[in-house]
Amino acid sequence: MLEIVTNVNNFVNNIVWGWPALILLAFVGVLMTCLTKVFQLSHIGHWMKMTIGAIFSDKDVVGHTKDKSISQFQSLCTALAATVGTGNIVGVAGAIIVGGPGAVFWMWLIAFFGMMTNYSENVLGIYYRRKNHAGEWSGGAMYYLWDGLGAKKGCKGIGMVLAVLFSIFCFLASFGIGNMTQVNSISGNMESVFGVPTWITGIVVLIVAGLVIVGGLKRIASVTEKIVPFMVILYIVGSIVILITNASQIGAVFGAIFSGAFALKAAGGGIVGYGVKLAIEQGMKRGVFSNEAGLGSSVMVHSNSNVSEPVRQGMWGIFEVFADTIIVCTLTAFNVLSSGLVDLSTGETVAEYGGVALTKANIVATVFSMHFGQIGAAFVAIAIMLFAFSTVLGWSHYGTKACEFLFGEKYTIIYRVIFVVAIFGGAVMSDNLAWDLADTFNGLMMIPNLIGVLVLSPQVYAITKNYVNRVLKGKDEKPMLSAFPEVQAEQEKNLL
Repeated sequence: MLEIVTNVNNFVNNIVWGWPALILLAFVGVLMTCLTKVFQLSHIGHWMKMTIGAIFSDKDVVGHTKDKSISQFQSLCTALAATVGTGNIVGVAGAIIVGGPGAVFWMWLIAFFGMMTNYSENVLGIYYRRKNHAGEWSGGAMYYLWDGLGAKKGCKGIGMVLAVLFSIFCFLASFGIGNMTQVNSISGNMESVFGVPTWITGIVVLIVAGLVIVGGLKRIASVTEKIVPFMVILYIVGSIVILITNASQIGAVFGAIFSGAFALKAAGGGIVGYGVKLAIEQGMKRGVFSNEAGLGSSVMVHSNSNVSEPVRQGMWGIFEVFADTIIVCTLTAFNVLSSGLVDLSTGETVAEYGGVALTKANIVATVFSMHFGQIGAAFVAIAIMLFAFSTVLGWSHYGTKACEFLFGEKYTIIYRVIFVVAIFGGAVMSDNLAWDLADTFNGLMMIPNLIGVLVLSPQVYAITKNYVNRVLKGKDEKPMLSAFPEVQAEQEKNLL
């Protein structure tokens, strides 16, 4: 039975993470970039000012809300909590080991276009969100599939089916990639670095996470807004120290990235064409794993923001991908490539260092230990632990929203309890099939979401043009804030 499940999962995984899906992902990103007139570059000053700049100048961006919504900064931190994590450390290292230095270029490229995919998801998430009976915003791909795609002529049925499928895949993925696999990383790190038994880690994480998750989104957001900035800044500072130390290698690293990306030299001395295929595949796949642009996951927490303008939240989506991939993943890549552990001429990774076999799981810790001693390795272990823990918190909200859409609000507390209990199973599990299944369900979310973004791309174009005309060009136009008249009226009052 286990063999059958494994074979079926491998077949489905090769489809959802295969070339057709990756091409669709890239196409949607390119399309949204063109429709918005390369918004991520043409208006870079504006979205930087309205995101990272506003954190220091606009109290409405960071101030805690009195209603059921959360602040824009909290929505960003909760979204980053679910994206910044093992993918930025282990995932990037894995992409380099398998695809060579050239994978980094393709990771940058998919992130550049992914900024506008994530932007579009957030714009649609705010535009089609609605309030539940508890007065909390509910939004996400399932809602713009149901109310957006479903409103198109002859598309009601397919919109409903895709919305339900997305919610089912999200519900299942929340226990895999958002829970058990993350906790397994935590328990594995704690055992290997500090000698803590996995079952003890499981109990501790279960209790701590349970106290946060059962308290709902407001409590999750209040925790993530403290953990995420602290760990990201600390990791960036440590990485910059390493980068400065290895500054003489920067030119060689860039050369290896670009030569590997275009097969001027094949990774591992293999066939040139195959080397390029691996670089593209690994770079794109690991880039998506890291920032989740196109999966439709983070939009579920962005939709809970107290923002009124869809484009304002869309710009936080651009910054999310920028911070996650362009900054954090790039620093990880440069740390690894400038360390001497990777032969920049062939793309091959040395087999071991200090008598320990190098793997994607420990190569970054090895780099930090080379510069900071044992403290560096311990820091990476703690960073992975906190990143993974915050991912659990973020995904608990995604699963809650999927459960709410499928079964109703009253069942969300049952979901949260089951989600918390599953943490212990994740800590002590050893079967790699759980990781593979999580990978597949995560990818399955991407297909219905990208179909929704693709079909609703004219809506994103219209909303973006409306915002640019009103806010940047000073034209007198009626704002496009919601697909629902009652919500539109409420949000118009908030703009005054």
